[in-house]
Amino acid sequence: MRKVSLLAASAVLAIMAASGARADDFMDQAKARVAAAVQRAGAWDGPTTGPKAAPGKTIVYVAGDLRNGGTSGVSEGVKEAAKAIGWNLQIIDGQGQVSTRTSALNQAIALKPDGIIVSGFDAIEQNAALASVKEAGIPFVGWHATIEPGPDPATGMFANVNTRILDVANTAADLAIVDSGGKAGVVIFGDSNYAMAIGKAKMMEAEIKKCATCEVLSLEDSPMTEASMRMPQLTTSLLQRFGDKWTYSLAVNDLYYDFMGPSLASAGKDGDGTPKNISAGDGSESAFQRIRSKQYQLATVPEPLHQQGWQIIDELNRALAKEPWSGYVSGIHIVTADNIAFDGGPNNVFDPDNGYRDVYKKIWGVQ
Repeated sequence: MRKVSLLAASAVLAIMAASGARADDFMDQAKARVAAAVQRAGAWDGPTTGPKAAPGKTIVYVAGDLRNGGTSGVSEGVKEAAKAIGWNLQIIDGQGQVSTRTSALNQAIALKPDGIIVSGFDAIEQNAALASVKEAGIPFVGWHATIEPGPDPATGMFANVNTRILDVANTAADLAIVDSGGKAGVVIFGDSNYAMAIGKAKMMEAEIKKCATCEVLSLEDSPMTEASMRMPQLTTSLLQRFGDKWTYSLAVNDLYYDFMGPSLASAGKDGDGTPKNISAGDGSESAFQRIRSKQYQLATVPEPLHQQGWQIIDELNRALAKEPWSGYVSGIHIVTADNIAFDGGPNNVFDPDNGYRDVYKKIWGVQ
C-alpha cells in the first residue's frame, strides 16, 4: 500500500511540476508579447507600389458615430489623404443609431459617388443597404466593419481596414496579466450590438482565463452608444460588488473610460491606482490625455487612425483601378505613460513616424 501511495504522490508532484512549467511558459510568452508591443513604432512596412491616382473622384465617408474617437480619428486621416490625392470628400454622420446609419448609406448612394467608406459599424447590421451599394456598382471600403481585415465576399466590400482583433485582444489582456504579476481581477466591457466588439471581449476573457492565478470577475455587455448614461452607475455598482478584487478593466474601446473617472474618484480611487483601465482600441484623444496624466487609464492598444485613413483612400484607389487590395494590416502597439512622449506626440493620437504619407503620395504620383 505504501508503494502505491508513493507512486500516487510522485504522479501528483509530476502533474504539479508540469502545470507550473506551463504557467511559467505562458507568463514568459505574455511578457515577450507586451515587451514587443511597447516598442517605438518602426519603419514603414506597408505597400510601396500601386496604381496612380484616379483623378477628380468624389467619395462619401459614412461614419457610424463621429462621437467615437476611433471613427473621428480615421475621418481626419481620410480628409488628409483625399486632399492629397485630389478627391472630393463628403462626410455623413450615422450618429450612433442603426436607423440613422441606414439613412446615411441611402443618402450616400443617392449622391452617386465614385466610392463609399463605411466606418465604425458592423457591416452585418447594414446588409440590405450595403446590398444596394453593391447593386449600384459603387466600390466601398470599410474601417472596423468586419472582424477580419481584407475583402468581404459576403457584402461585396473591397477591403476592411483594421488590425487583427485577436492580436489586439490578447495584447490588452496580456498587459493586465503581466502588470499584475499574474494576479489580475478583471472586469471586461463589450457590446453585443457589434459582432466584432463582443467577439473581442470574449477573446480577452479567454486570454485572462489562461492565467491560472487571474480571475475574470465579470464580462459586462454594455452598449457603447449609451456609455455616457450607463457607465457612471455601472462603475459604482461594480465597485460595490467586487471591491478591491477589481484590479483591472479591459474594454473593447476607450469610450467606456470617458465616463468612469468621476465614479472612481467619488469612491476614493486614485487616478493611478486600481482598477487599472486598459483599452483594446482605438486610441482616442481623451484616452491619450488620461494616460499622459495618469488619470484612470493605464494603457490603450491603439489603431494608427490617421494612417488607416490614408490606407482607406489607397484601397479605394486600387478598387477604382480594378486592382487587388494592398494586403496590408498594421501591427499591434501599446501606448502607456512610459512611451506616450514619442508615440502620442502633441496631438494625442498614435501616428507612427514612419513616413506613410510620403509613401502613399509616391504611389499615387502626387506631391
